[in-house]
Amino acid sequence: MFTQIREDIRAVFDRDPAARTAWEVLTCYPGMHALWIHRIARALWDMRLLWAGRFVSHLGRWLTGIEIHPGATVGRRVFIDHGMGVVIGQTAEIGDDCTLYHGVTLGGTSWNAGKRHPTLGKGVVIGAGAKVLGPIFVGDGAKIGSNAVVVREVPAGATVVGVPGRVVEGDSAGAVRFAAYAVVQDQDDPYAKAIRTLVEHSQDLDQTVQALRAKIDRMERDLAESKSSEDRLRAVK
Repeated sequence: MFTQIREDIRAVFDRDPAARTAWEVLTCYPGMHALWIHRIARALWDMRLLWAGRFVSHLGRWLTGIEIHPGATVGRRVFIDHGMGVVIGQTAEIGDDCTLYHGVTLGGTSWNAGKRHPTLGKGVVIGAGAKVLGPIFVGDGAKIGSNAVVVREVPAGATVVGVPGRVVEGDSAGAVRFAAYAVVQDQDDPYAKAIRTLVEHSQDLDQTVQALRAKIDRMERDLAESKSSEDRLRAVK
Protein backbone atom coordinates (compact mmCIF):
# COMPACT_ATOMS: atom_id res chain seq x y z
CA MET A 1 0.00 0.00 0.00
CA PHE A 2 2.73 2.46 0.95
CA THR A 3 4.63 1.61 -2.22
CA GLN A 4 1.57 2.52 -4.27
CA ILE A 5 1.10 5.77 -2.35
CA ARG A 6 4.72 6.73 -3.02
CA GLU A 7 4.21 5.90 -6.69
CA ASP A 8 1.08 8.06 -6.77
CA ILE A 9 2.94 11.02 -5.26
CA ARG A 10 5.85 10.57 -7.67
CA ALA A 11 3.43 10.48 -10.61
CA VAL A 12 2.02 13.85 -9.56
CA PHE A 13 5.47 15.43 -9.35
CA ASP A 14 6.40 13.96 -12.74
CA ARG A 15 3.34 15.40 -14.51
CA ASP A 16 2.29 18.54 -12.63
CA PRO A 17 4.82 21.39 -12.32
CA ALA A 18 2.48 23.09 -9.82
CA ALA A 19 3.12 20.39 -7.20
CA ARG A 20 5.50 21.70 -4.51
CA THR A 21 5.62 19.31 -1.56
CA ALA A 22 4.56 15.76 -0.76
CA TRP A 23 2.26 17.09 1.99
CA GLU A 24 0.51 19.36 -0.49
CA VAL A 25 0.02 16.44 -2.87
CA LEU A 26 -1.30 14.20 -0.08
CA THR A 27 -3.84 16.75 1.12
CA CYS A 28 -4.82 18.84 -1.92
CA TYR A 29 -5.05 16.55 -4.94
CA PRO A 30 -8.59 15.16 -5.35
CA GLY A 31 -7.55 12.98 -8.30
CA MET A 32 -5.26 11.01 -6.02
CA HIS A 33 -7.90 10.82 -3.28
CA ALA A 34 -10.40 9.47 -5.82
CA LEU A 35 -7.98 6.69 -6.79
CA TRP A 36 -7.41 5.71 -3.16
CA ILE A 37 -11.16 5.57 -2.54
CA HIS A 38 -11.60 3.55 -5.72
CA ARG A 39 -9.13 0.94 -4.48
CA ILE A 40 -11.30 0.42 -1.40
CA ALA A 41 -14.46 0.30 -3.50
CA ARG A 42 -12.85 -2.15 -5.92
CA ALA A 43 -11.77 -4.43 -3.08
CA LEU A 44 -15.35 -4.52 -1.78
CA TRP A 45 -16.64 -5.14 -5.31
CA ASP A 46 -14.28 -8.08 -5.76
CA MET A 47 -15.55 -9.54 -2.47
CA ARG A 48 -19.07 -9.41 -3.98
CA LEU A 49 -20.06 -6.69 -1.50
CA LEU A 50 -21.60 -4.83 -4.40
CA TRP A 51 -23.73 -2.32 -2.52
CA ALA A 52 -20.85 -1.45 -0.20
CA GLY A 53 -18.56 -0.94 -3.20
CA ARG A 54 -21.08 1.33 -4.89
CA PHE A 55 -21.63 3.30 -1.68
CA VAL A 56 -17.90 3.88 -1.19
CA SER A 57 -17.69 4.93 -4.84
CA HIS A 58 -20.58 7.32 -4.25
CA LEU A 59 -18.80 8.84 -1.28
CA GLY A 60 -15.71 9.29 -3.42
CA ARG A 61 -17.77 11.09 -6.04
CA TRP A 62 -19.30 13.35 -3.40
CA LEU A 63 -15.90 14.20 -1.90
CA THR A 64 -13.88 14.65 -5.10
CA GLY A 65 -16.27 15.26 -8.00
CA ILE A 66 -14.76 12.21 -9.73
CA GLU A 67 -16.96 9.20 -10.46
CA ILE A 68 -15.18 5.85 -10.81
CA HIS A 69 -17.36 2.76 -10.89
CA PRO A 70 -16.06 0.13 -8.44
CA GLY A 71 -15.97 -2.39 -11.27
CA ALA A 72 -13.48 -0.34 -13.29
CA THR A 73 -9.86 -1.50 -13.51
CA VAL A 74 -7.22 1.17 -12.85
CA GLY A 75 -3.50 0.57 -13.25
CA ARG A 76 -0.54 1.98 -11.33
CA ARG A 77 0.75 5.53 -11.38
CA VAL A 78 -2.46 6.82 -12.98
CA PHE A 79 -2.83 10.59 -12.55
CA ILE A 80 -6.17 12.42 -12.65
CA ASP A 81 -5.32 16.13 -12.84
CA HIS A 82 -7.90 18.61 -11.47
CA GLY A 83 -10.44 15.82 -11.92
CA MET A 84 -13.80 17.53 -11.54
CA GLY A 85 -16.38 15.86 -13.76
CA VAL A 86 -14.36 12.77 -14.64
CA VAL A 87 -16.57 9.69 -15.23
CA ILE A 88 -15.12 6.18 -15.56
CA GLY A 89 -17.57 3.40 -16.37
CA GLN A 90 -17.93 -0.09 -14.94
CA THR A 91 -16.01 -2.08 -17.56
CA ALA A 92 -13.38 0.57 -18.29
CA GLU A 93 -9.74 -0.47 -18.02
CA ILE A 94 -6.95 2.06 -17.53
CA GLY A 95 -3.34 1.01 -18.04
CA ASP A 96 -0.31 2.07 -16.04
CA ASP A 97 0.99 5.66 -16.23
CA CYS A 98 -2.14 7.11 -17.87
CA THR A 99 -3.15 10.74 -17.36
CA LEU A 100 -6.74 12.03 -17.39
CA TYR A 101 -7.75 15.67 -17.12
CA HIS A 102 -11.01 17.18 -15.86
CA GLY A 103 -14.25 16.44 -17.68
CA VAL A 104 -13.02 13.19 -19.23
CA THR A 105 -15.60 10.45 -19.81
CA LEU A 106 -14.79 6.79 -20.40
CA GLY A 107 -18.33 5.81 -21.25
CA GLY A 108 -20.41 3.01 -22.71
CA THR A 109 -22.59 3.09 -25.82
CA SER A 110 -24.69 0.00 -25.10
CA TRP A 111 -27.06 -1.27 -22.42
CA ASN A 112 -26.05 -4.86 -23.08
CA ALA A 113 -24.16 -6.82 -20.45
CA GLY A 114 -20.46 -7.40 -20.96
CA LYS A 115 -17.66 -5.12 -22.06
CA ARG A 116 -19.14 -1.67 -22.76
CA HIS A 117 -16.37 0.80 -21.92
CA PRO A 118 -12.92 1.66 -23.32
CA THR A 119 -9.58 0.07 -22.56
CA LEU A 120 -6.59 2.41 -22.33
CA GLY A 121 -3.08 1.11 -22.90
CA LYS A 122 -0.05 2.34 -21.00
CA GLY A 123 0.89 6.01 -20.91
CA VAL A 124 -2.28 7.31 -22.57
CA VAL A 125 -3.04 11.03 -22.10
CA ILE A 126 -6.64 12.26 -22.41
CA GLY A 127 -7.20 16.01 -22.52
CA ALA A 128 -9.88 18.00 -20.70
CA GLY A 129 -13.46 17.31 -21.75
CA ALA A 130 -12.63 14.42 -24.07
CA LYS A 131 -15.09 11.55 -24.44
CA VAL A 132 -13.90 8.02 -25.21
CA LEU A 133 -16.94 5.86 -25.82
CA GLY A 134 -17.62 2.18 -26.34
CA PRO A 135 -15.57 -1.02 -25.94
CA ILE A 136 -12.64 0.33 -27.99
CA PHE A 137 -8.91 0.06 -27.39
CA VAL A 138 -6.62 3.09 -27.14
CA GLY A 139 -3.05 2.06 -27.82
CA ASP A 140 0.00 2.68 -25.63
CA GLY A 141 1.20 6.27 -25.59
CA ALA A 142 -1.79 7.62 -27.52
CA LYS A 143 -2.98 11.18 -26.91
CA ILE A 144 -6.63 12.28 -27.06
CA GLY A 145 -7.01 16.04 -27.52
CA SER A 146 -9.26 18.16 -25.33
CA ASN A 147 -12.99 17.92 -26.19
CA ALA A 148 -12.43 15.15 -28.74
CA VAL A 149 -15.08 12.44 -29.10
CA VAL A 150 -13.49 9.07 -29.83
CA VAL A 151 -15.59 6.08 -30.87
CA ARG A 152 -13.00 4.07 -32.84
CA GLU A 153 -9.77 2.25 -32.03
CA VAL A 154 -6.71 4.47 -31.60
CA PRO A 155 -3.29 3.15 -32.67
CA ALA A 156 -0.35 3.24 -30.27
CA GLY A 157 1.44 6.58 -30.25
CA ALA A 158 -1.27 8.37 -32.25
CA THR A 159 -2.76 11.78 -31.49
CA VAL A 160 -6.52 12.19 -31.99
CA VAL A 161 -8.49 15.46 -32.13
CA GLY A 162 -11.92 16.64 -33.20
CA VAL A 163 -15.52 15.42 -33.31
CA PRO A 164 -15.55 12.66 -34.32
CA GLY A 165 -11.97 11.95 -33.33
CA ARG A 166 -9.42 11.89 -36.17
CA VAL A 167 -5.79 10.84 -36.07
CA VAL A 168 -3.58 13.87 -36.80
CA GLU A 169 -0.22 12.50 -35.68
CA GLY A 170 1.10 8.96 -35.73
CA ASP A 171 4.14 7.33 -34.18
CA SER A 172 4.93 4.06 -35.86
CA ALA A 173 7.31 3.15 -33.06
CA GLY A 174 4.59 3.65 -30.45
CA ALA A 175 6.94 5.66 -28.25
CA VAL A 176 5.42 6.86 -25.00
CA ARG A 177 5.96 10.57 -24.41
CA PHE A 178 3.93 12.74 -22.07
CA ALA A 179 2.03 15.72 -23.47
CA ALA A 180 0.06 17.94 -21.11
CA TYR A 181 -3.63 18.06 -22.10
CA ALA A 182 -2.62 15.79 -25.03
CA VAL A 183 -1.35 18.86 -26.91
CA VAL A 184 1.67 18.24 -29.11
CA GLN A 185 3.80 20.80 -30.91
CA ASP A 186 2.97 21.57 -34.56
CA GLN A 187 -0.26 19.62 -34.24
CA ASP A 188 -2.55 20.25 -37.21
CA ASP A 189 -5.99 18.89 -38.00
CA PRO A 190 -6.08 17.75 -41.67
CA TYR A 191 -9.79 18.60 -41.91
CA ALA A 192 -9.17 22.13 -40.64
CA LYS A 193 -6.23 22.44 -43.04
CA ALA A 194 -8.42 21.35 -45.96
CA ILE A 195 -11.09 23.89 -44.98
CA ARG A 196 -8.48 26.65 -44.76
CA THR A 197 -7.24 25.71 -48.24
CA LEU A 198 -10.79 25.88 -49.63
CA VAL A 199 -11.37 29.28 -48.00
CA GLU A 200 -8.10 30.64 -49.41
CA HIS A 201 -8.99 29.28 -52.87
CA SER A 202 -12.42 30.88 -52.64
CA GLN A 203 -10.83 34.21 -51.73
CA ASP A 204 -8.48 33.95 -54.74
CA LEU A 205 -11.46 33.24 -57.01
CA ASP A 206 -13.33 36.26 -55.61
CA GLN A 207 -10.34 38.51 -56.33
CA THR A 208 -10.03 37.11 -59.86
CA VAL A 209 -13.75 37.67 -60.54
CA GLN A 210 -13.54 41.24 -59.21
CA ALA A 211 -10.53 41.97 -61.43
CA LEU A 212 -12.34 40.57 -64.49
CA ARG A 213 -15.45 42.57 -63.63
CA ALA A 214 -13.42 45.78 -63.36
CA LYS A 215 -11.73 45.03 -66.70
CA ILE A 216 -15.11 44.42 -68.38
CA ASP A 217 -16.45 47.67 -66.92
CA ARG A 218 -13.47 49.58 -68.35
CA MET A 219 -13.95 47.96 -71.76
CA GLU A 220 -17.65 48.86 -71.74
CA ARG A 221 -16.83 52.48 -70.82
CA ASP A 222 -14.19 52.69 -73.56
CA LEU A 223 -16.64 51.21 -76.06
CA ALA A 224 -19.35 53.66 -75.00
CA GLU A 225 -16.96 56.61 -75.30
CA SER A 226 -15.82 55.42 -78.74
CA LYS A 227 -19.40 55.08 -79.91
CA SER A 228 -20.23 58.54 -78.56
CA SER A 229 -17.27 60.03 -80.46
CA GLU A 230 -18.40 58.39 -83.69
CA ASP A 231 -21.92 59.74 -83.19
CA ARG A 232 -20.55 63.27 -82.73
CA LEU A 233 -18.44 62.97 -85.88
CA ARG A 234 -21.46 61.86 -87.88
CA ALA A 235 -23.46 64.82 -86.52
CA VAL A 236 -20.73 67.27 -87.60
CA LYS A 237 -20.64 65.84 -91.10
